[in-house]
Amino acid sequence: MLEACQEWAKEQGCTEFASDCGLVNEGSLKFYLKMAFEETNRIICFTKKL
Repeated sequence: MLEACQEWAKEQGCTEFASDCGLVNEGSLKFYLKMAFEETNRIICFTKKL
């Protein structure tokens, strides 16, 4: 499925394909690295109830 999405994106003129996952989601991290994605950033988001 990822391959088909990438091919469609190329046909549309896209030059980059991106995604994200949570910092503790090791399964997703392993998948993306296996699919030749490169990690570019890590963030932690904060919320506070008012």
